[in-house]
Amino acid sequence: MDKKIRCLFGTDGVRDVANKGVMIPEMVLRLARAYALFLAERGMPRPKIAIGMDTRLSCQMLQSALEAGFMSAGTDVLILGVIPTAGVSFAVRHYNTAGGAVISASHNPAEYNGIKFFDRNGVKLSDDDEASIEEYLGDSMLDEWRPTGASIGHIVEVSDAVDSYAKHMLAKASSLSLSRYKLVVDCANGAVIEPARLVFSALKPKELFFLGDEPNGLNINEGVGVMCIDTAREAVLRQGADFGVVFDGDGDRVLFVDGKGRVIDGDMIIWVLARWLCKRGALGDGVVVTVMSNMALEEHLKEEGIAVYRCSVGDRYVYETMQKTNSLLGGEQSGHIIIKNHVQTGDGLCTALMFLMACDELGLKMDELFDEFSPYPQFLQNVKVRNKEKILSHPGFLKCLKKCEERVRENGRIFVRPSGTEPLVRILLEAKDMDLKSIARELALQIQIIDEELKNTIT
Repeated sequence: MDKKIRCLFGTDGVRDVANKGVMIPEMVLRLARAYALFLAERGMPRPKIAIGMDTRLSCQMLQSALEAGFMSAGTDVLILGVIPTAGVSFAVRHYNTAGGAVISASHNPAEYNGIKFFDRNGVKLSDDDEASIEEYLGDSMLDEWRPTGASIGHIVEVSDAVDSYAKHMLAKASSLSLSRYKLVVDCANGAVIEPARLVFSALKPKELFFLGDEPNGLNINEGVGVMCIDTAREAVLRQGADFGVVFDGDGDRVLFVDGKGRVIDGDMIIWVLARWLCKRGALGDGVVVTVMSNMALEEHLKEEGIAVYRCSVGDRYVYETMQKTNSLLGGEQSGHIIIKNHVQTGDGLCTALMFLMACDELGLKMDELFDEFSPYPQFLQNVKVRNKEKILSHPGFLKCLKKCEERVRENGRIFVRPSGTEPLVRILLEAKDMDLKSIARELALQIQIIDEELKNTIT
């Protein structure tokens, strides 16, 4: 069976500049109706759907559109308020809803926003499900299907969603104590602020400093969080903290900064978690990582006798590959990590707690992890373009890529991919003892030249 083609949905939902393109209220309203119709035709004629959002100014506008779309399609709505993406996944199961929707653009700047949908198990929809929703957008039934009277949906405000999520996280970390540690927590001015306060305060660290905890609607991810980890690094060094915990805007990613100011990325976190879960007999048949993960991770895990499976970038693809390979741990270098016995999607708060428990139980010192892991040097460059797909299939680019790959040969690898959420081509180089920046510049220049040629051809 041929795979369905998606046009609106990217690697993580529908995303655009808020009030532009596909992220206008009219489109969001139709998306809500299409998702409701998708559920109705699968045996859920009057479903309940949970809605959560991050701290962006545009979230209230888009939430109003989602509410109107769902209710006009005969769907009841649970309003969760500001809550991490993983908190919505939890709420879907906790409140027994038919699905969920998150209004967030994750790590993107404040002017962006997006919509992500979950199924009744709190799992992000598959590519085929998203393609089916897109098909409903063009179906005449979408406009004809108009419940009336008592069949119109209604809204329920949920006041305890964040508290319930935080208590759920704390229950998982009942054996963890932070009393020996002085730590910095960077919340990226995003959705994780309240649950992070509740959880980390309850664990009673020696000292606790918060960053990125004053959202104003326009400063999510701005100079803080995983997209600007230098802020947390400087705070850790300034405060003499033992480590820093750093989230992104919707709280589905987490990275650490050790006491020396070095970044403990998703690969190193997975390395620690894999050994811990394997020791507990809770790893399943292996670990799933993406094509972006450092080659050192695969080498270390194979030394431990742990199978490694690679997949495309995106935590949905990580989850799908985990299902296929019976793996109970998977994730990305960026800090999206899924521990399947605990969560159904990337959950920064859960990952942080599990990682700290793993370090304690394995007797690992965070300040020694970076040296022990010894990652292959990597260089990532983003190139802004107008037409990602045409560039990557252009003969001129393919010739340049082949030439650069011959320079790297057996010492490493080159990986080039289009961003799923932004107008960018991402170039990743990984190798030992090579000038990665010069190779990246050569590829980036070729991409820019082709992009300009394509622009002139179109005009």
